[in-house]
Amino acid sequence: MSRTISRALVAAVAVAAASVAVVAPAQAASFNLEGWATQGGGTTGGGSATPVTVSTTSAFVSAVQSSSAAVIRVSGTITLSSMTRVTSNKTIIGVGSTATITGHGLNISNASNVIVRNLNFRNWADDAINVQYSTRVWVDHNSFSSGYDGAVDVKRASDYVTVSWNKFSSHNKTMLLGHDDGNGSEDRGKLRVSYHHNWFAGTQQRHPRVRFGNPVHVYNNYYGGVTDYGVASTMEAGVLVEGNFFENTRDPFHRGEGSSPAANLVARNNHFVNSGSGDAGGSVKAIPYGYSLDAAGSVKSIVTSGAGTGKI
Repeated sequence: MSRTISRALVAAVAVAAASVAVVAPAQAASFNLEGWATQGGGTTGGGSATPVTVSTTSAFVSAVQSSSAAVIRVSGTITLSSMTRVTSNKTIIGVGSTATITGHGLNISNASNVIVRNLNFRNWADDAINVQYSTRVWVDHNSFSSGYDGAVDVKRASDYVTVSWNKFSSHNKTMLLGHDDGNGSEDRGKLRVSYHHNWFAGTQQRHPRVRFGNPVHVYNNYYGGVTDYGVASTMEAGVLVEGNFFENTRDPFHRGEGSSPAANLVARNNHFVNSGSGDAGGSVKAIPYGYSLDAAGSVKSIVTSGAGTGKI
C-alpha cells in the first residue's frame, strides 16, 4: 500500500499552519498504532502474555483486574453491573465481530499501558470507556451505540491516548476530553490525545469536546450527519483539525461551548460536503510524532470500510 508520512508542524498562527500540510492520496490506511499513544514509551498492553479467552462476567472482571500483564480475548456478551476497573498492562480484545460489553463500561483509572480493541459497547448506564489518571491508552476498532453518557471520555490528568478506527452511532455525548473548567491544576500540560479514522454516524455532539489539552490531534475522521456539532475547543485547549471529511454536518468545529470559553483551533485540509465551514483561530503546539495522513476526499471510503468491529 502506498502512503505518505507527514510530520505536521503546526505554525504559530492558523494562516501559516494551513500552508505546510502534506496530504497525499492513499488506497488504504494502516491499522498500526499512531498518535499520542506511541509516546511516553509506547503502548503495548499485555504484550506477549499468553492470551486467555473469557466468556462470563466473573471471568472477565477477574482478568481485567489482575495485577499481572494479560491479553484478554472476549467471547460473546459480557453484562456488567457497574463500571469495571481495568488495571495496567492489559490488552482487551473481542473475538470476531460480535463480542459485546453491555450494562456498564470500563473504568481505566490510575493505570498505564492499556489497549481496548474490537468490542461492541451497547446500552451502557454511565460511560462506555472512562479514562482518568491514566497514561498510554489505545482505544481502537470498537463500535459504540445507544449509551447513556460518554462513549470514550478522557479526563483527570490522563495523557498519551489514541482513539482510532472506532464507529459511533445512535448516541449523544460521544467523547469528552477534560471534564471541568476548574481542573487546570491537574490537566494543564496533559490530556494529549489523537483521534483518527473514527466514523461518527449520525451522533450529536462532543467529537471531541476539549479542555486544556494541547496539542490535541483530530485527523482523518469521517463525520457523517453529525446533528449538533463536531469538534469544540475550549478552556486553554489547542486542537488541530486536519484532513477530516465532514458530510451533512452543519457545525463541523468551533471554539467555546456552553459556559466554557473559546480556545485555539487550527483547521487545515478538511473536506466539506453539504456542511458548514467551521470556526477556527489561534495557534496550536507542534505535533511531536510522525503520522500517515490520508487525503481528506478519500477519508469517507477509507473509514467506512475500516472502522468498527470485525476489521482486525
